[in-house]
Amino acid sequence: MQEDINNNKAQNPLGSLQPKVETQYVELYESTSATLKSHSAEVMNKVRDKAFEDFKKLGFPSRKVERYKYTDMAKLFEPNYGLNINRLDIPVNPYDAFKCDVPNLSTSLYFVVNDSFYTKVLPQAHLPEGVIVDSLSSVASKKPDFIARYYSKIASTDEDAITALNTMLAQDGLFVYIPKNVKVDRAIQVINILRSDVDLMVNRRVLIVLDEGAEAKFLFCDHSADDRNFLSTQVIEAYVGENANLELNCLEETHLKNTRVSNVYIQQLANSRVNHNVITLHNGITRNLLDLVFEGEGAECQCNGCVIADKNQHVDNNTLIDHKVGHCTSNELYKYVLDDEATGAFAGRVLVRHGAQKTVSQETNRNLCATKKARMYTQPMLEIYADDVKCAHGSTVGQLNDAAMFYMRQRGIGEKEAKLLLEFAFINEVIDKMELEPLRDRLHHLVEKRFRGELNKCEGCKLCK
Repeated sequence: MQEDINNNKAQNPLGSLQPKVETQYVELYESTSATLKSHSAEVMNKVRDKAFEDFKKLGFPSRKVERYKYTDMAKLFEPNYGLNINRLDIPVNPYDAFKCDVPNLSTSLYFVVNDSFYTKVLPQAHLPEGVIVDSLSSVASKKPDFIARYYSKIASTDEDAITALNTMLAQDGLFVYIPKNVKVDRAIQVINILRSDVDLMVNRRVLIVLDEGAEAKFLFCDHSADDRNFLSTQVIEAYVGENANLELNCLEETHLKNTRVSNVYIQQLANSRVNHNVITLHNGITRNLLDLVFEGEGAECQCNGCVIADKNQHVDNNTLIDHKVGHCTSNELYKYVLDDEATGAFAGRVLVRHGAQKTVSQETNRNLCATKKARMYTQPMLEIYADDVKCAHGSTVGQLNDAAMFYMRQRGIGEKEAKLLLEFAFINEVIDKMELEPLRDRLHHLVEKRFRGELNKCEGCKLCK
């Protein structure tokens, strides 16, 4: 496979001068754009060239760019990764490799291998009539007009270089459509598997459309099947119609060699409800962006984040909640527990526009640094242009409560166990906000194992190495 995967490192004709990081991606696209397009759908190709021009204009954001001040993006994209532009078949049977023993977690299980929807075997579970869960490229080829209404509309390539890069390179991904007033009782679980014999970059796309009154729950799980250096970009666009209800859970359990850059864009119409949870349990470097916009009155969102990091891991969450209209409610709660020399960052901005009266918003970031070398950067922000609102924000960074530690030690609890109990109690507030009860119960167990320093995996699973 080494010989067949495209090398994305640009050659420097001058020899002595180091080219900009963007150069390798510009030259890659110029030399492979025809191949990229031949293995994708016309709908995706129509915006590909514009995304390329936007990427060239923007370049990778430096730390001087407000939304990227805590992560050096150019450094993440500098190494030499291969790309599977020719869509070679990856030798993996995910249904054989992945075994989930979460009690009572009855889901419709699908797989995305690197950035391709796995179609060789599909779940036997019956979905309600009209529901579509399929390859994005495949559906775009069959229903181009429908996909064109949504694809790359709220994920703007002229504002974000990472979204532009993903749009110009993504060839496939996942598409989910829930028709009007259809309630999907069984959660849709998507396992993103990173699989390669060489260091690999993948560019995954997800498009979710919930029509008026639709309801669905999603669980996205990221896993690495091989001990290679992976760089993954992911762009999720989710359209939530009037009176629709979306729960979107994103769980990362990869390894120290994994770099993950994920941009999530959500649009909510009137009286819709969104519960978005992002959980980072095992990773190398992670950068998550969330842009959520209220387009209709009476909408509500709950956006929660849970981060556990140690060693030299880095987790950066950046959010923007845009109250374009009035009578909407947003609640954010992000919690970090950082050990060893881990680094965390949270920057959350709530924008209340002119005329968005009766807005209610609460933004909270709480953090524990278990060692003196752990670092946390926090920047909650409110930007308000309306006068009849109830908005608050706050953040804390601290260490474990000495009085609580002393209290437990006096009662015969060892220092290590006391530390674990305090960390566990601290992080559980986020987990308890998840509506998918079996997942919530399983995460309590996973978090406890994580604090004990154990990389937990389900019995028989070959992914969580």
